[in-house]
Amino acid sequence: MTAMDGMQVPVPRATGLGAGRLRTIIVLAVAAILIGAAAWIVDRPTDDGVTLLPGAAPAGAPPRTGDVPPDFQATAINGSAVSIAALKGQPTWLTFGASWCADCRAEATDLQATYAKYKAQGLAVVGVFIQEDQAAVLDYAKRVGFTFPMVADPSGTIADLYRTYGIPLHLFIGRDGIIRDVRIGRLTPGDMEQLVQQIVNG
Repeated sequence: MTAMDGMQVPVPRATGLGAGRLRTIIVLAVAAILIGAAAWIVDRPTDDGVTLLPGAAPAGAPPRTGDVPPDFQATAINGSAVSIAALKGQPTWLTFGASWCADCRAEATDLQATYAKYKAQGLAVVGVFIQEDQAAVLDYAKRVGFTFPMVADPSGTIADLYRTYGIPLHLFIGRDGIIRDVRIGRLTPGDMEQLVQQIVNG
C-alpha cells in the first residue's frame, strides 16, 4: 500500500504464474544478449583489419618468411586442379578469406585489380575460402568479379595446414617456391602493389 492524497492505494505485484512468466522473460532476454555479445566478439573485425576465426587457433607454428609453403592439392570452383608445389616457377599470391569476412570484402576489388595488372607478368593468385562450400564461393566470385582460381575450404583443412587464426591472410611466394612475405589483415592497394612487385621482379 502507498499513500496518495491521504488515501491508501494498493500497488499491484507480480505473483504466482505472472511472476514466473516475468522471470522467464528476463532470463531469456539476458541469455539472448549474452549470446549476441559472444558472437560479436568471435566474428568482429579487429582494429588492425583482421577478422578472427571462431574456435582455438590450430596448434603449431605457421609458415614464415623463408619457408617452403605447405603443399596441398585441391579442385578450384571452375574445375581446375590447384597445387602450390606445381606453381613453383611463378610468383604466387596465396590468400585466405571468406565472403562473410568484412575485412576480406573490403580489399576484394583491389585484390582482383592487382591480379589483373600483373597477370601478364606471370603472377598466379590462389584464393582459399574458409568455411564455405563451392556454391557459396562461386556466387561470391561472380558478384565480386574474381577471375583467379578459388578453392572452397568448408572444413578448414587447408586453413589448418597454414595455422590460420584470422583472415584475410596473405602469403607472397617467389618463383623459387620460397615465401617472401606473410601478411595478416586487410591490405591497402599500395601494400598489394609493393608486395606483388617483390615476387614478380625478385
